[in-house]
Amino acid sequence: MDDMPRGEGSYHYRVIERAIALIDAPGGTQRSLGELSRAMGMSEAHFQRLFSQWVGVSPKRYQQYLTIAHARSLLQARFTTLEAAQELGLSGQVRLHDLFLRWEAMTPGEYARKGAGLEMAYGWHDTPFGKALAMATDRGLCGLAFCDEGQEAAILAEMQARWPAARYTHDPAPAAAHVAAAMAQSGKARLHLLGTPFQIKVWEALLHVPPGRVTSYREIGRRVCSERAARAVGAAVGRNPIGFLIPCHRCLRGSGELGGYHWGLARKRAMLGWEAARQDAATAGL
Repeated sequence: MDDMPRGEGSYHYRVIERAIALIDAPGGTQRSLGELSRAMGMSEAHFQRLFSQWVGVSPKRYQQYLTIAHARSLLQARFTTLEAAQELGLSGQVRLHDLFLRWEAMTPGEYARKGAGLEMAYGWHDTPFGKALAMATDRGLCGLAFCDEGQEAAILAEMQARWPAARYTHDPAPAAAHVAAAMAQSGKARLHLLGTPFQIKVWEALLHVPPGRVTSYREIGRRVCSERAARAVGAAVGRNPIGFLIPCHRCLRGSGELGGYHWGLARKRAMLGWEAARQDAATAGL
């Protein structure tokens, strides 16, 4: 992975991922700073500093954002109906956590051709949530897939199989600006959505969910066709090719359970906690 920068973001996430695994272990409970730092093989001061750099709050407070109880409280206190989000101007074409987006979708005919005629550049990038495979056409970012160490070949093969007739070139540069803007939560990014008409409707609905808030599969279904379409919505959410930017991690089951996540449940919890902590910290600072 000669194009994969060894930046601090991925290193921080790997530490956080290990901490989440410890918290999620059978019988896991709130862990003290000393317990967590020893498990990470770090001094308390080093772990506290690294953790706070990554998420902006202390390890103790962040643990509160990783619990099922917090997920349920999100549904109660921060559930977003998509109509309300639209009324507030929080549409995918206007704002996504301070990232201005422009997006366009391929036509059904283009989708049926399985990417034939498309030139796709791909490369690996450092992000706050580990390694990410980014893929781009001349119209924008079309893929952002997260992976753990050793999964690179499998993730690349899976993403290329979505559009098997496209021509692929190893070049991280075309997607770099979009990835940087997304992870810095600033700047501009263009998305090129490649999916069925139904999938694109679901992904568009997800773009209306603001950071620090959540929605449900049933709510997305009600928005795009019918409340009874939750299962079909779940399948479309699972096929989201642009992780984090199209925020499928903000979609929960009605019970407050996280549901599935294509890039791993630990990463979904980390994303939700990261966003909620940063939103709360920003609000407290006002």
